[in-house]
Amino acid sequence: MWKRVQRLADRFDFTSAGKWLLLGGLVGVVSGVGAIALQFALQAIRELVLTGLAGLDLGGPGGEPPELGIPVRDLVPALVVVLPAVGGLMAGLLVFWIAPEAEGHGTDAAIDAYHRRMGRIRARVPLVKMIASAITIGTGGSGGREGPIAQIGAGFGSLLATRLGLSARDRRILLAAGIGGGVGAIFRAPLAGAIFAAEVLYSSPEFEAEVLLPAMVSSIVGYAVFASRFGWGHMFTGAGAYGFTNPLELGPYLVLAVVVAGGALTYIRVFYGAQAAFRRLPLPRPLRPMVGGALTGAIGLALIWIWGRTRDIGDVLSSGYGIIQHLVDSDGADLSVPLLLAVAFGKIVTTATSIGSGGSGGVFGPSMVIGATLGGAVGNAFHAVMPGVVQHPTTFAIVGMAGFFAAAAKTPISTVIMVSELTGNYGLLVPSMWVCAGAFLVSRDWTIYRSQWPCRGIVLPQTGMTTMDALSPLRVGDVFHRDRRVVEVRPAMTVAEILRVTEASRQRIFPVIDADGVLEGAFRVDRLLHAVQDQPGARARDLLDERFFFVRETDPVDRAQRMMRNNHLEELAVVVEGAERRFAGILTMADILLAYQRVVAGSRKSPDPASPSDADSIAPGTGGIEESRQE
Repeated sequence: MWKRVQRLADRFDFTSAGKWLLLGGLVGVVSGVGAIALQFALQAIRELVLTGLAGLDLGGPGGEPPELGIPVRDLVPALVVVLPAVGGLMAGLLVFWIAPEAEGHGTDAAIDAYHRRMGRIRARVPLVKMIASAITIGTGGSGGREGPIAQIGAGFGSLLATRLGLSARDRRILLAAGIGGGVGAIFRAPLAGAIFAAEVLYSSPEFEAEVLLPAMVSSIVGYAVFASRFGWGHMFTGAGAYGFTNPLELGPYLVLAVVVAGGALTYIRVFYGAQAAFRRLPLPRPLRPMVGGALTGAIGLALIWIWGRTRDIGDVLSSGYGIIQHLVDSDGADLSVPLLLAVAFGKIVTTATSIGSGGSGGVFGPSMVIGATLGGAVGNAFHAVMPGVVQHPTTFAIVGMAGFFAAAAKTPISTVIMVSELTGNYGLLVPSMWVCAGAFLVSRDWTIYRSQWPCRGIVLPQTGMTTMDALSPLRVGDVFHRDRRVVEVRPAMTVAEILRVTEASRQRIFPVIDADGVLEGAFRVDRLLHAVQDQPGARARDLLDERFFFVRETDPVDRAQRMMRNNHLEELAVVVEGAERRFAGILTMADILLAYQRVVAGSRKSPDPASPSDADSIAPGTGGIEESRQE
């Protein structure tokens, strides 16, 4: 009997389970405590400064009542501009002196540490990030809590793994688990937090599978710790009554997907445009957030004067969640389309001036406000035109939150779940999935997190390089075989002539070259096979693909690899650098893989002696280049 029990016990991997339950649980506890500290500090500073001094009544989510209960005083317009500037200066000095990595939105820095720094984050960064973010957002800077809490959780995960002497692979897993623990805690969304940690690492619809279960442990524990202090309810209250019962609504929801995708592109371009502009300012780095804070306050004050109210329009400042709760409570009835659009675009600009200038805060919180107000505007517009189909504009606001961030951050799955957990409304899962999928597909080529890698790859354990890192120094001219025999086709050749010259070839594309050696275009082998059946009298120039893909000898190999992946190609034509497209040969995916193998072989001959503890495993990871689809 005992032997049977022992054999049964041997089937269970208690060692691995115990390891990740313990480590993930520790990360979750610290993430939860960090979330409590961040939330209290942010709320207290916001009430003391914006409510008690400036006289701004901004409201907030129903599930987050005021901490101090300070009454609202009369509006002091000058302080609306001065306080964000002072907060920006304080945060800028703190970050510049102690931890420059805490600048900007923290999730991107955590993703960068996962992919490029073997999971290493300095121990001081989480604390500095928490204080700087609480000051930035609490004094009126537009930002969110996801960035700082992600960096807090990720920083402790990295520190814990380093102190325990764990491998680089385990350190990266604990870093990602910290992201999940922090996000799951502060938004009281444990499932979404865990999936977000595995999904946000890549801009393509891929997950880091080995991160998921430790992130679940961390997220559950972090959520339990945070909710023990701030309650177990949902962040936004009263949204559970709305659902989806009319299939005709899918049409307006599809319009919403396009609108939020366009809004996400605007958000990203304005954000990084402002960041580049602030970096060019001839000012010391710590003073730039002060200028950004002053601009943020000035924009907020101008909108308050234009609309004659602080409620709702004032949510272009600080967290801005009050207008989302108002949309839910009122079903959008007393919020006009112009006002909602003003808040949406005002929030885009104030986030760019607050965080893009070097202030500290996240970009998910503003995304929720922008998505909700854009969604509310679309919902109100359709409700006015077809009230029988779109009965509740609030549903568009809720779904808009999900669609906007799915487009901006490339996290469609976790975002659908996140919004459901934030509102307690699971009746809108179908339209949320519909809008997130549409917005994601439309917006495949941009992301707010520039440190995301396009897809998963392999990390070289000896060097810490990923496949894309390894190939990045190489050019197309270094990789493709110049002596490869290539079948070239003349423009006037008939289908029968083409078949004769290509019958023994294994090429997938056939270049069409004129008498002067200039490449006119190319066609794929499947196009030729279709022409045999449908256009037997056609000539080569008639078979040319409308979208012709080629690279130059001087182009980076990783650009060619992205072009192949994005357009489902196995081969690309190569042309000589110059004004004319003179054909040089064909680059194949096999050429790229062989080049990668040569890099791997070279790294094995010369391992990096500086980090022997990191050379113990091949861990999945990828790189941070923005994908661009060649049209």
